[in-house]
Amino acid sequence: MSLGYRGQAFRGFARQPGQPTVQGELEHALSLMLRRSVEVVCAGRTDAGVHARNQVVSVDVTAAEAQALAGRRTVRSLNALTHDDIVVHAVQRRSPGFSARFDAVEREYRYRICTGDAPPLFMRDFSWFVSGSLDVGAMREAAACFIGEHDYKSFCKAVSAIDKPTCRYVSEVSLFEEVEMGERVTVVRVVGNAFLHSMVRTMVGSLVMVGKGQRDPGWIARALEARDRTAAGECAPARGLVFWDVRY
Repeated sequence: MSLGYRGQAFRGFARQPGQPTVQGELEHALSLMLRRSVEVVCAGRTDAGVHARNQVVSVDVTAAEAQALAGRRTVRSLNALTHDDIVVHAVQRRSPGFSARFDAVEREYRYRICTGDAPPLFMRDFSWFVSGSLDVGAMREAAACFIGEHDYKSFCKAVSAIDKPTCRYVSEVSLFEEVEMGERVTVVRVVGNAFLHSMVRTMVGSLVMVGKGQRDPGWIARALEARDRTAAGECAPARGLVFWDVRY
């Protein structure tokens, strides 16, 4: 299934007892349709407040269930059964053994930043407002330090990195401007094979520190080498981040 969602309504993607989550909503809807308990797997877990444009989710079904789930009626049913802030775009059949998580080869995130003297109105729930201006040129220079395979222990939630591998390959970190609903935003596009907990948000928070002139562009490389969460910048707010796409 491909779907999108607004993150404000959920405590993240992953199921949590007693908490509204995207996974919980999807599994409840599918359980009603299939009349049994199900467990879904997503391409990339998102934190509380993070949005998704094209999240991909897989679920194992029998041949008979796959036949029953085919067609537009399933999409309409899922959208009727799930939270209003979740939209299922399509349901497609894949070969047995397909995993939305493990078969993914590339994931893309986009983070939106608004700058200026006045905060945004229409983009308020989908961007980080940074008062004043940013040196985007310096941010681009700093972003180049992320390209390639690095140990991102400095750029993820410290507790999530304990006794776990933290090397990841990032193929692109680019910055460009867009106008959304008449409001100008700076977009940070990050593409890689996989990401750690809060990794993209910490990368963006660190780039903003460079854009403000609080750190020099080379600081990013030094932070990577330190392999210590305290060496990098702040974690940017969740509302500006969108899980944009996944490729197989």
